Amino acid sequence: MDKGGNMDKSSSGKKISNLEDVKYHLPDEQIREIVDATRSQDSDTVHAVLDDLSVADSAELLSKIKEEDRNELLSMYSDILDPAIFTEMDPELRRVYLSSMTASRIAQMISELESDDALLLIENLEPEFQQEIIKKLSAKTRIALEEGLNFPEDSAGRLMQRELVSIPDFWTVGKTVDYLRTASDTLPEDFFDIFIVDPAHHLTGEIPLSRLVRAKRSEKIKNLSLDEVHPVHAQTDQEEVAHMFRRENIVSAPVVDDSNRLIGVITIDDVVDVIDQEAQEDILRLAGVDSGDLYKAVISTTSTRFRWLFINLITAILASIVISFFDATIEQIVALAVLMPIVASMGGNAGTQALTVAVRAIATHELTGANAWHVIWKETLVGAVNGFLFAVIIGILAALWFKTSILGIVIALAMITNMIVAGLFGASIPLILKKFGSDPAVSSTVLLTTVTDVIGFLSFLGLATIFMS
Repeated sequence: MDKGGNMDKSSSGKKISNLEDVKYHLPDEQIREIVDATRSQDSDTVHAVLDDLSVADSAELLSKIKEEDRNELLSMYSDILDPAIFTEMDPELRRVYLSSMTASRIAQMISELESDDALLLIENLEPEFQQEIIKKLSAKTRIALEEGLNFPEDSAGRLMQRELVSIPDFWTVGKTVDYLRTASDTLPEDFFDIFIVDPAHHLTGEIPLSRLVRAKRSEKIKNLSLDEVHPVHAQTDQEEVAHMFRRENIVSAPVVDDSNRLIGVITIDDVVDVIDQEAQEDILRLAGVDSGDLYKAVISTTSTRFRWLFINLITAILASIVISFFDATIEQIVALAVLMPIVASMGGNAGTQALTVAVRAIATHELTGANAWHVIWKETLVGAVNGFLFAVIIGILAALWFKTSILGIVIALAMITNMIVAGLFGASIPLILKKFGSDPAVSSTVLLTTVTDVIGFLSFLGLATIFMS
């Protein structure tokens, strides 16, 4: 099912006769077909194709076509597009699309969505536009969205949906099943657990649906409750929520407020999105780019990347200053200029390997203060072993290339030194940044590059000055 509770259709709209025919992306040929039909005003073809697309396929379609085609498709065929499409889009692209719509149209779409998806639609819009949309909603939906927007960004309160199933602990299985059948119109489209609450709506237990359907009608609900419940406070960061889901192997979790009152539920489909989002953010931050860069305007993207590149320029100047200290040595031995990049590059690549492992381990809570020294020591040792192996290779090559054994020994020693430093700092820099409250994925790469470049040039040119001048 898609996030709106509808059964997904295959991207081709045809019956699947072979599992190998299943494609979880929209073929380029189909995209071109829809674009051509839209441009030629062939509404029958557009309707036929769009009717067969899943929510995810439709979102992919809108993200890949040109802006003018997208605008025409939205203006002419918005009535057959599921509002849940916008929940599957890149956040920046969703913001751009929705900002061009009227508040009334967005309010109409929100009324068709569950509370978590409704909040997702408007959370990145301008505050004034948000209020304009909220004013056009029903009182119940308006209160839910306003409360949701008051929670911190990327928190459990933003992630949760308010539609859930809660019952008192004195009910029986039979009464609960009858309730689920008669109240089906007011229940969420999909749910995995039933929550037990007291008269003040405090969370007291949780029952998986599998336990409920296997129990006798006369069984008391409180006897079926799980031994261990995993409530999440509404202020909890979504990354912590994802870690809990992964660690405890659960498919849903109740969300509570400061008084332990049940206010919502987080389900596995939203957590999968969080895990994907957090992983993408960490990868992109290591390179100094944003997740929405693919859809942002040129000026906005340039501005974001300029700041990162400017920091890299400063670090490059620092490395150049180190080189300038040995300009006399380089003038005498031109081979040094040829071999310098090898030492720095190998150190940078080795450090990046250690850094990537450390950043990922920190994000998944596999690396903490308890095992930090073990990991740092291991990465340093790996750097030393690899440094020795590559020192032998480059030492021999340099000696044969420039016909001087001293140069081979110098670059070999520099290689070992820089690879050890790369392993040490690659593992420790993310931990140090985390300790001081900084995101390890944001600043680690710049700091590591600075260290490996400076140490690489300093060790190589310094040793060359000592042994070859």
